[in-house]
Amino acid sequence: MIVTKVRRLFHAILALSAALTQAAVYGPELEGFSYPYPLQHFAIRSQGNELQMAYMDIPPAHGESTGTVVLMHGKNFCGATWDKTIKVLADANLRVIVPDQIGFCASSKPEHYQYSFQQLASNTNALLAHLGIAHASVVGHSTGGMLAMRYALMYPSEVDKLVLVNPIGLEDWKALGVPGRTVDQWYQRELKLSAESVRNYERATYYVGRWKPEYERWVEMLAGLNAGPGHDVVAWNSALIYDMIFTQPVIYELDQIKAPTTLFIGDADTTAIGSDIAPPEVKARIGNYATLGKSVVKRFPNARLIEFHGYGHAPQIEDPDRFNKSLIEVVK
Repeated sequence: MIVTKVRRLFHAILALSAALTQAAVYGPELEGFSYPYPLQHFAIRSQGNELQMAYMDIPPAHGESTGTVVLMHGKNFCGATWDKTIKVLADANLRVIVPDQIGFCASSKPEHYQYSFQQLASNTNALLAHLGIAHASVVGHSTGGMLAMRYALMYPSEVDKLVLVNPIGLEDWKALGVPGRTVDQWYQRELKLSAESVRNYERATYYVGRWKPEYERWVEMLAGLNAGPGHDVVAWNSALIYDMIFTQPVIYELDQIKAPTTLFIGDADTTAIGSDIAPPEVKARIGNYATLGKSVVKRFPNARLIEFHGYGHAPQIEDPDRFNKSLIEVVK
């Protein structure tokens, strides 16, 4: 009898362990994933599609706002990954707007869409107009940095300050010899995405070989979105977005950006789109943020560089205390 009870308990523990360790699965608009603040949705008609743009609108924590900050997420990130930065900005009495761009995270994934940074910037500007925001400081990370630069070029009078956090697009990979992929090739690549592949890539590229348990939440976010019922359309949108990133460089227009600009650069970052298929001699000379930050800051009319020595692609996640303190000093 005792042996039977022990066996039953053992099997129950195994079943519970399996349930707890089972990979998360989310809906095509990241349904089921918990955001740090209430999600709202902005209805937008774009390219013949009726779309929903998810966003968080966080009021200042202490009375009337002293300004507005817009946070733009990266390709493998979402608005939720700004969680610690949002709190610090709101505590500093700033209104914080955090959109998920169309094609990403909790926003619509259209089956047919011509992605461009101009289109995403226009969508974001429509959202801000809807919220009654005429000007703001714009902070962009990674692909969000490319978008933030395009936004500043398109709406110069509406950008008070521009902050770029390890933005990609500080070099033109295609011109430097990185082979192109077709959208279909990107799609086949994205269909294979898994928690393991995300974790391995981010550990090596984003976090310089270092890993913390709290990073698992962001791995789960991406892998769960890809593994869910929207698997195909999520991968297809991701493919279209990668094609946009690779074929629409902004590096040649930096001298036209009028907003005061600050680059936050983790100098151990090696992110470069297409580096996985680049010839060795090309791969060796791309994605070197230790030199990119120093060279690119000179191309802006009014810019300065803040370096995070030894950090990778996401200093706001690796060292949030230092990052947020520096960001407050810039945007206040």
